[in-house]
Amino acid sequence: MELTHERFIAWLRLYGERLQEKRLELSELDQAIGDGDHGINMARGLLEVVRKLDASTPADIGATCQLVAMSLLAKVGGASGPLYSTAFLKMAQVWKGKKRLLPAELAQGFREATEGMKMRGKAQLGDKTMIDVWEPVTRQMEQQANCSWAEVRRQAEDALSRTKELEAKRGRASYLGARSVGHLDPGAASSYHLFDALCQVMEEGGDV
Repeated sequence: MELTHERFIAWLRLYGERLQEKRLELSELDQAIGDGDHGINMARGLLEVVRKLDASTPADIGATCQLVAMSLLAKVGGASGPLYSTAFLKMAQVWKGKKRLLPAELAQGFREATEGMKMRGKAQLGDKTMIDVWEPVTRQMEQQANCSWAEVRRQAEDALSRTKELEAKRGRASYLGARSVGHLDPGAASSYHLFDALCQVMEEGGDV
């Protein structure tokens, strides 16, 4: 199933709505092991993305990713802004000029985004960061010829749940050491909502 530019923009809009709904919940997760403002920051960043999309539609998916990256870098504080910005910049490079993405191309973009965030944040799978959602979801999409969106959602949800038992190795949460165990990672949670929103858009609209 293809992801068209129209569906891509619908995904971003839905993600923005989701972050507005979940901003306090995400910030509460962050209060436990971080600065306490992750949800509010991310919601502000996506609000800026939607505002720019309302003003002008980019020419293609790559250009849309560039818009997202610049908006998040400008509006989202802490580590999340640069990390999410890096993800969308990497996807912009892979998807430059494209108006629709096949599953393999979608997976390729997510792989570049994941590797870019690993380098930027010096994080790996198991460090209790957003990588703990991006990596397993990306691997699954790379391995599935015909993507099952229900399975992608399930993978993202399971990956988020697993962060609760991890000890943080990166970021402010790492200062807590073993005390970070028992809490969901807020960056992993916002990443879950990103992929969940994608699954919903694809299930509802598919390749129109």
